[in-house]
Amino acid sequence: MSSLIHHTLNDYWLWKEIRTKLGVSNPAYRYWREARDLKLNNKYVFLQKQSLPERYRHIETELTDLSGFLPTRYASDVLHTDDHIFTYDRMKLHGSFEYKYVEDVKFVNLKRFFAEHGIRVQKGSMLHLGRLQELEVTPDSLFYRITDDYGVVVYN
Repeated sequence: MSSLIHHTLNDYWLWKEIRTKLGVSNPAYRYWREARDLKLNNKYVFLQKQSLPERYRHIETELTDLSGFLPTRYASDVLHTDDHIFTYDRMKLHGSFEYKYVEDVKFVNLKRFFAEHGIRVQKGSMLHLGRLQELEVTPDSLFYRITDDYGVVVYN
């Protein structure tokens, strides 16, 4: 896992958005020689910025910047938590995150969340976001209290 997990999509566009705006078929990117793709959870496909074929590059000004954001289901996997934290507005932590919808895909801004709570992650670290009683703090981990009920543990 990258030390900058929230930077994963800084250099990528959501394929679903590109496909919709260009009106091309779903697997079209597979036939573009220069296109570099990234798949998250075998569900979300992203194309690297500046790797679109020259004739389609004009669309980049209309695409949504996803810097600092991750799809909520992928983010829940990275944080080793249930995705209901991002799904239901009744959850205590739901309001702690910034959300963005792009082509019916919900994204969460982990960069802002990490910055607001001073969470630092090193390369190779694992994260766990959860209720305090569910978290296991070890001698080589860092604990960040988010609310009275929730916290984040970074395992090095």
